[in-house]
Amino acid sequence: MLRRVLSAPVRSLNRFASSASFDFNPCILHDIAADAGPPTSGTVTAEEAVKYYTQMQTIRRMELKADQLYKQKVIRGFCHLYDGQEACCVGMENAIEVTDDVITSYRAHGWTYVRGIPVKEVLAELFGRDLGCSRGRGGSMHMYADNFFGGNGIVGAQVPLGAGLAWNQKYTKNNGISISIYGDGAASQGQIFEAYNLSKLWKLPAIFVCENNQYGMGTSVDRHSASTEFYKRAGYIPGILVDGMDVVAVREATKWAKEFVLKNGPLLIELKTYRYHGHSMSDPGTSYRSRDEVQAMKKTGDPITGFRKRCIDAGLMTADQVKSIDKEVKKIIEAETGEALSSPEPPMESIAHNIVKGGF
Repeated sequence: MLRRVLSAPVRSLNRFASSASFDFNPCILHDIAADAGPPTSGTVTAEEAVKYYTQMQTIRRMELKADQLYKQKVIRGFCHLYDGQEACCVGMENAIEVTDDVITSYRAHGWTYVRGIPVKEVLAELFGRDLGCSRGRGGSMHMYADNFFGGNGIVGAQVPLGAGLAWNQKYTKNNGISISIYGDGAASQGQIFEAYNLSKLWKLPAIFVCENNQYGMGTSVDRHSASTEFYKRAGYIPGILVDGMDVVAVREATKWAKEFVLKNGPLLIELKTYRYHGHSMSDPGTSYRSRDEVQAMKKTGDPITGFRKRCIDAGLMTADQVKSIDKEVKKIIEAETGEALSSPEPPMESIAHNIVKGGF
């Protein structure tokens, strides 16, 4: 796990700062000049601090609510939770434009939320209700928003689609990019390397992001991958390794990455992160790692508590303000859960909607 070596200067909590500069370790680079990589610090305003903290806390509470309701059998089927990885989607989303394209894997709830879908529509989709962002037909793995192309239930299959989105961005000349996200467990899928190849050949504005949460489906990265340096996987495509538990480091790396791919073509980013729950709800997540390991990560590397401390120390937020945000987020999650639960299931007459009959 990459660790930041410097923190923002400590200020008295009686003083308020309009902005602060946060320092973090340099990204580890592949096929990029040492002096040409992402910055090692980023400025955060007080308004941004509140926004990022609120977004991460909302995702955390939403996922814990999904965990609770799955165990109560309100949610059925597959359900892959994102808690622990909040800095990845929040950092990246706050570095790009709403017109940039994003596509991810089945661990999609956090990304769905930051791409503009309200909590109630994310939860309603999990519940199979008509209020859901896919009208209750997609469930946990198939959520969509403007310029967000899902959740995909097939391991790694979203990556070539993301390359296609990057091709469209280049073709339409709108100065946009495509971000394709996959996990370490999908990093060895063949179609990912096909997407790398064409993206490099055509010099597409594509960012390929491996959210390396350090465990595939029931096993650690060093047991399922001969090479665990995922940012080097393409060889001929430059790559960077980023601390995925630091929202500011992720934001700054993504800002830099967007400029890079618009000028140079594709880039690989490995976000070193950690998932607190198992791979899915059928996986307790404790047969291949210890509870002590998970608790140690929560204590020393949590993206939310780490960012909160830095912001309080820097005078961007006060402890009382943080408590107020936490209370309000909890209240909103409960209210929107109620709305989602009160939504009806899709009507039977719509059961065949959006089904396309194939043929020759």
